[in-house]
Amino acid sequence: MIDTYSVPLHDVVREFGLDVAYASTDFNSIRITVVDVARPGLQLAGYFDHYEPMRLQVMGNVEMSYVSRMSSWERTAIFDRLFSYKFPALIIARGLEPFPEIMSMARKQNITVLRSDEPTARLTSRIITYLKDALAPRITRHGVLVEVYGEGLFLTGSSGVGKSEVAVELLKRGHRLIADDAVEMRKISAHELVGTAPELIRNYIELRGIGIINVAKLYGMGAIKQDNRIDLVVNLVQWNTQEVYDRLGLEEQFTEILGVKIPLNTIPITPGRNLAVILEVAAMNNRQKRLGYNSAVEFTEQMNRHFEQSARNEP
Repeated sequence: MIDTYSVPLHDVVREFGLDVAYASTDFNSIRITVVDVARPGLQLAGYFDHYEPMRLQVMGNVEMSYVSRMSSWERTAIFDRLFSYKFPALIIARGLEPFPEIMSMARKQNITVLRSDEPTARLTSRIITYLKDALAPRITRHGVLVEVYGEGLFLTGSSGVGKSEVAVELLKRGHRLIADDAVEMRKISAHELVGTAPELIRNYIELRGIGIINVAKLYGMGAIKQDNRIDLVVNLVQWNTQEVYDRLGLEEQFTEILGVKIPLNTIPITPGRNLAVILEVAAMNNRQKRLGYNSAVEFTEQMNRHFEQSARNEP
């Protein structure tokens, strides 16, 4: 199930150190649900077609300079109309002072007015980046997320298959844990997922027969990481003699999460297999493929050349 997120306006105020020139009566309940931030240039000229009132509105030197040329009556009229659209808040950048007519109409329409000393473009860019991350589509999946040689490996499989146990073995080998049992995944771009642990279970891992352990306390802070890109999904399954497993690696498999295609390896488990070493190889091999080198393809081409050469040499 995909979760829909929103960001409280007061979190944005705190994150960017904004000054509150006027707080609307519903200030503490206002939530932002869209990533985009608007600069109301056309609206100040009276053009409101296709206007999106769900966005934060930011005014900088250009907009304030344009408004300064208006008469007091014109400023009152245009801001009365602008604020009637009930957007989350107006932010005035560059430390500029809001005109009295802005404050008057903000109180009339009950719209929050904020101020910042930052340059307009920089402030807008930072807010969009922050909202893009905070409002990213996300989903929670059962599994374990570890970082192995910089690659994010999401381990899946049935309960009790040994995901947490192999994660502990990887920790002993110098790799890092991001999440155990539940992995919260965020889609931060069309081709990239980032995984993290829910706050309640962060840094903890469960081992059957032992219980819950705190990885940071037991292995040190170097054994944990807050989040990581998900580069490879590894499905751990019990070995089934009736199944045929890919031995060359020519058939690339993928799984789709939140519309993002991620490489998938299915690894069968039998007693005696060193899963930690296998996962290390899987991580390095996945990185090589991403960089354009595929050993399975190279091996197949080499074998084909050998057979072609042998065929030509036959009498």
